[in-house]
Amino acid sequence: MTTPLEGIRVLEVANFITGPYAGQLLADLGAAVIKIEEPQKGDPFRSWGNDLYSPHYCAFNRGKQSLTLNLRAETGREIFYRLIPDADVLIENFRPGVTDRLGIGYEAVREINPRLIYCSISGMGQSGPYAQRPAYDTVGQGLSGLLSMLMDVNEPRPVGPAFSDSVTGIFACYGIMGALLAREKSGRGQRVAVSMLSATLAFLLEPALSYFATGEIPGPYSRPRAAQVYAFTCSDGKAFAVHLSSPAKFWEGLTSVANRPDLREDPRFRAREDRLANYQELQETLAEIFKKEPRSYWLLRLEEFDVPYTPIHTLAEVFEDPQVRHLGLEVTYDHRSMGKVRSIAPPVELSDTPAAKVEPPPTLGEHTDMVLNRLGFDPGAIQRLKREGAI
Repeated sequence: MTTPLEGIRVLEVANFITGPYAGQLLADLGAAVIKIEEPQKGDPFRSWGNDLYSPHYCAFNRGKQSLTLNLRAETGREIFYRLIPDADVLIENFRPGVTDRLGIGYEAVREINPRLIYCSISGMGQSGPYAQRPAYDTVGQGLSGLLSMLMDVNEPRPVGPAFSDSVTGIFACYGIMGALLAREKSGRGQRVAVSMLSATLAFLLEPALSYFATGEIPGPYSRPRAAQVYAFTCSDGKAFAVHLSSPAKFWEGLTSVANRPDLREDPRFRAREDRLANYQELQETLAEIFKKEPRSYWLLRLEEFDVPYTPIHTLAEVFEDPQVRHLGLEVTYDHRSMGKVRSIAPPVELSDTPAAKVEPPPTLGEHTDMVLNRLGFDPGAIQRLKREGAI
């Protein structure tokens, strides 16, 4: 069976997470992705470990080819230009204006290939008062308002995973797919622009609209209250969470789990509005109950009474969970120097056009000779380019 993006060729001139994650998502769907990296150094994420092959780099670069190319050198740019005619997509995540100064900006490359989809990923947008600011994940979290909704104001720390970076990569892929479909109708490529600010804010649509409607500024505990979300630590130190939402049956089920049906008639908790108004009191009341038994005991009862619940897993526990194993969400691949490497499977299943087989991330410059051979360079010319520092 063919993959969804079989035949689509992608050039990725991007580092760290936003651009590489977009490229990896396309590679997962079968696109041929050439990652263009600086000779000797490569993506800075490589050096976050040993031998230019860190787990951070591996997380966002599987299934790609690596071509080392010095884009500051005229010869390197000439090679880059020779890749453009056959490319369908180009992804870059430099600060606005950098690609133009390098001679690989949108206007320059669309003269070579007007069908090219050119995706520009930035921190704050392509223009505006913040456009030239350096931006990493925490900047996107903070400026979008995400941090204020998730962190403890008494101990302010950014959210652990690179949320803004990752969601920006997802939205970049979303824009690229839309542009590819539009090209099927118009025959023309176009520029796709996404920023960490716009992507993270788009993900916060629900709290933003709630603010527009009520004028209330959501804080770190506003959604748990509105959605009736509670978390409890059990006698063994393990925790679980429940999400009661609106149906009364879930609240009634939780009181049965706790062996406290009397709470249903308690005037502080009888109706949903009462529970919202007295959220902290209810949290504390239930916490005293659930700390008396181990988590395994409570999970069985939550299952019995059909309450929406989850154990609060550590990552180590995630990959031992029977549902995760059933869905095959952990995959392994063989790497020529690292042996068996564990990773996470693509999240989307397609019945007729499945995702591509998970392949290991490339070592630095692993495919340089192969790509240049395809462009017509013989071994002698390739060696000369290496001596000149072009590749």
